[in-house]
Amino acid sequence: MDVLASGGLPRPLSQRLLGLGAEFWRYFLVSLLALGVDFGGLVLLKEGFHLYYLAASAISYMSGAVVQYGLSVAFVFREHRMANRTAEFIAFTLLGLLGLAATQAVLWLLVGHAHVGYIFAKVIAVGASFVLNYTARRLVLFTHGQAK
Repeated sequence: MDVLASGGLPRPLSQRLLGLGAEFWRYFLVSLLALGVDFGGLVLLKEGFHLYYLAASAISYMSGAVVQYGLSVAFVFREHRMANRTAEFIAFTLLGLLGLAATQAVLWLLVGHAHVGYIFAKVIAVGASFVLNYTARRLVLFTHGQAK
């Protein structure tokens, strides 16, 4: 069995782990761009249009999700379980609702009950949403499956 000198792992396993690491960092960078849309939209809707912070958060989050999907398919994930991209987008969005729920819960708790500013609360919510979304989307949509 061919073994890497540095880590002692079999080549296929080590290449898979390295690929997942690179994929995670690509997802992280794409997420930063989507977060810019989300965060900017939140502030614009809250401050510019005076929307209630939870409504502004939901609209801006879903706008960021559209950007996230396009960039994820183009630059992050190489494998797809679903051949139909419309169905994949719908599933991607439905899984994103988990992240939206986490975001809304954090905002509701911190802004509504702890009286923390919505911008600071959003920063806290981003971490929970990021981990939840990456894990769910990676496991459900972007692994080897029937579609290629």
